[in-house]
Amino acid sequence: MSSTLSLIKKAYKAAPALRAVEDKLLKKTLLMIADELEKQQEALLKANRKDVAKQDPANPRTDRLRLDPQRIKNIAASIRKVSRLPNPSNQIIERKKLPNGLLLEKRSVPLGVVGAVFESRPNVVFDIAVLCLRSGNACVLKGSSEAAHSNIAAVSIIHAVLKKNNLPPEVVTLLSPERETVQELFTATQYVDVLIPRGSDSLISYVRKNSLVPVIETGAGVCHVYVEEKADLPKAEKIVVNAKVSRPSVCNAMDALLVDKKVAPAFLSMLKPDFEKYKVEVLADDAAYKLLKGYPFLKKAAPADFGKEFLDLRCAVKVVDNIGEALEHIREHSTKHSEAIVTEDKKQAELFLREVDAAAVYHNASTRFTDGEEFGLGAEIGISTQKLHARGPFALEKLVTEKWVLRGNGQVR
Repeated sequence: MSSTLSLIKKAYKAAPALRAVEDKLLKKTLLMIADELEKQQEALLKANRKDVAKQDPANPRTDRLRLDPQRIKNIAASIRKVSRLPNPSNQIIERKKLPNGLLLEKRSVPLGVVGAVFESRPNVVFDIAVLCLRSGNACVLKGSSEAAHSNIAAVSIIHAVLKKNNLPPEVVTLLSPERETVQELFTATQYVDVLIPRGSDSLISYVRKNSLVPVIETGAGVCHVYVEEKADLPKAEKIVVNAKVSRPSVCNAMDALLVDKKVAPAFLSMLKPDFEKYKVEVLADDAAYKLLKGYPFLKKAAPADFGKEFLDLRCAVKVVDNIGEALEHIREHSTKHSEAIVTEDKKQAELFLREVDAAAVYHNASTRFTDGEEFGLGAEIGISTQKLHARGPFALEKLVTEKWVLRGNGQVR
């Protein structure tokens, strides 16, 4: 048996121990992880600096890898918030007595062993581990080599707390970052119940195509903001700038801006100095290109630029005739993550909210709110764009499945 499969099997064997743990101890363990994270902040930052030093500092994606004291403080706060959330497992969903006298219960139970494949975001280690512990699941983590030092340091913090509470450290297992490791995870159907990829569209697609373990997708975000003809333009300006520049490397950032032709001249003129300040590269269709003439970071859009997740300070811009064209464009290019309309016309807003098929749809707000923490769900494993099991922030409440429990007195059929 390979070393990777041996680690996965150990996680599988350790998982039942979590089901026997009292909820009070689970809460205490999470609070101790938050405390230990803050105590070991410098050790984690030192490990993280080793990872960041290997990256191009000018690349916005490096921001996803970087930790700092404030981000660590935020992670610790998120862990404490998860500790206060109710355990979603072992809840009685339904109870009834059948005509034959059988007592029937439907209960929520942990998924079992949750596998996760993710890219260069060391906070994901804490997000997934904490959510799995709170819901009684073991987890097997496969991070990228870009965050190798950070991930090892993070898991060592978690393991130290698990050991202090006499819990098996194998319930949070970190696999080697080498590419070969993921192939064994893909085929570990006997030991891993579900696999969750978190990262770029190429990573998610690769996992979906190659894994024999059932996959729950946390999809890439090709997010649109549509500025409708009756939009409050200063409000639209604020929303669009925030959606693009506040954190361009995350999945809920805006990738494409659609502007109604009746307000496009005025709105794009307003937007130019904002985008220029942040050096946003604009990939414009013919109509938008003419209106943005003179903008220093302007290029003509290729068809493939619409429907692309940039994860960078780049944005596709298209002028549309009306809401019908906007809806059709989104239907063709959306990854069903987050979509927004800016308008003061309530009827058009309701049409957009009803017709757009996405995990989250917005009226007069930035797409940047699609986040488990912002939704009051605590940390998240990712944003699911599929329709089975979970959609939207894949948070604590979705880390369970169902079990039917029947109690009888000798009934036969």
